[in-house]
Amino acid sequence: MGKPAAPRACADDEAMASARQLRVSPRKLNLVAQMIRGKRCDRALAELQFCRRRIAQDVRKVLQSAIANAENNHQLDVDRLYVATATVGRTLVMKRWHARARGRSGRVEKPFSNITVVVREQAEEY
Repeated sequence: MGKPAAPRACADDEAMASARQLRVSPRKLNLVAQMIRGKRCDRALAELQFCRRRIAQDVRKVLQSAIANAENNHQLDVDRLYVATATVGRTLVMKRWHARARGRSGRVEKPFSNITVVVREQAEEY
């Protein structure tokens, strides 16, 4: 028995990968995600490879995982893939404190983020 299979979250010409609990604020992560939205996958990988932001390497891993999912799980053509969506979400925030003058404390927030990358196969042009 068991549970019935859940329907796919993506269309037939799409593949998805995500990373949870990345130690970066969603605002900073969205700047990197914005760079790759709508671009061909090979071009997006090259841009992430040479991006100077620390989190770009984690985004690159997620994009590579989405490409591998498209190739191995959904039999899509890797050469025709492009980044359809790259969504960033906010998750938990660690609260810490920092000692300040006169016995007071200052609040330090360490935010975490999620990212989901969906790659889609481009339709053939005639």
